[in-house]
Amino acid sequence: MRARMTCEDGHLWQSVAHYHADEDGVVDLTKHPSVGGSYVGCEPMGLFWSLQPALGDKQDLRLRKKNVETPFTVDVSVLEGHVSSKDEQINGVRELVTVTLQRSYMAPGVRRIEIRQNGVVGTLFLPPGPGPFPAVLDLWGLGRGLVEYRAALFASHGLASMTLAYFDHKDLPGPPKRVNVGGSYFKAAWQVLRDHPQVCEDRIAIIGISFGVFVALWIATALSVNPRCVICISGPFCSTNKLFAENGQNVDEEQKHWHIDDQGYVSFGVSSLPCNIPPENFIQIEKLLCPLLFIIGEDDLCCPSTENADEIERRLHAAGKSHLFSRVSYPGAGHLIEPPYTPTCHTSIWASQPSQSMIQWGGNLEQHAAAQEDSWPRILTFLESNFRRKDNA
Repeated sequence: MRARMTCEDGHLWQSVAHYHADEDGVVDLTKHPSVGGSYVGCEPMGLFWSLQPALGDKQDLRLRKKNVETPFTVDVSVLEGHVSSKDEQINGVRELVTVTLQRSYMAPGVRRIEIRQNGVVGTLFLPPGPGPFPAVLDLWGLGRGLVEYRAALFASHGLASMTLAYFDHKDLPGPPKRVNVGGSYFKAAWQVLRDHPQVCEDRIAIIGISFGVFVALWIATALSVNPRCVICISGPFCSTNKLFAENGQNVDEEQKHWHIDDQGYVSFGVSSLPCNIPPENFIQIEKLLCPLLFIIGEDDLCCPSTENADEIERRLHAAGKSHLFSRVSYPGAGHLIEPPYTPTCHTSIWASQPSQSMIQWGGNLEQHAAAQEDSWPRILTFLESNFRRKDNA
């Protein structure tokens, strides 16, 4: 069997799996294991999470949905004979039958609203119905533009969600490739979300991935916004740069968030390793008042997430707040723990560098896919349980 799709940038992605049909000529992906190809074992969604750039196409790509209002279209075919995903002849093998599937990020009735209000740059997604709905403020890392697909999925699960730009966006002030916004910007964003008539003003959470972890924890501890809970995925709570002053304003000085390692890859390892950071550049995590879930990939080659989680746990324990902290750690998973069945990206082009440098995210294909499949329902359950809480202390 082969899955093929063309992404929005025009690149071909594909995966291959080998199956033995039963005596009736049937292959049931929920019962029958793949015995070769892109993955092995009983993996009902394996054809999707194992998609990789096709042989002969550009390699080291990261698959990201740009227009969430349109679905991904995937052709799944039964091929004549056994072929490998690396077989140069795969595109010439005869297709016995093909079915076209669509994978949507927005459930029917979900509404997408561009936010350009009070200087705030974001996109709000609302579930079907009148609400009001619990809400999530969604923060990504130091990539370009607005990343919308996780927020769209939250709305598809009944949560209002606003993904927020804070770095290198054409509608934000200041020079590119630096954080030019401060406390007033994030407070305004919180207020936009809180004041929406279809949002429960006292049931808002924050989720951050990569450098978005630093921003999420700073909002939760330095600003008087009172989130119900915070979810952190593969990121730091400290930075080489002091980004925000005591009054919450952006610090106007040179920012260098990453470095180039000995192998020539962009890395955040040195710039966010707690032992390398001056004390004044740590988030004051002791001020945290809400539950925190920290998700870690143990094969993270981009950021020392485990060391950051260890230090957060130590400081919360010293402050008598151990009960607020929980973590999930996944062996073999890399940095980019995204919604389930997103293809694993071990290495990709780092778009924020003018030279188009490469960055290593890490992650074993099968173990990373399993981490994404396991973490997503954990995230939804964590949100739901904290949205039900009556006490926010």
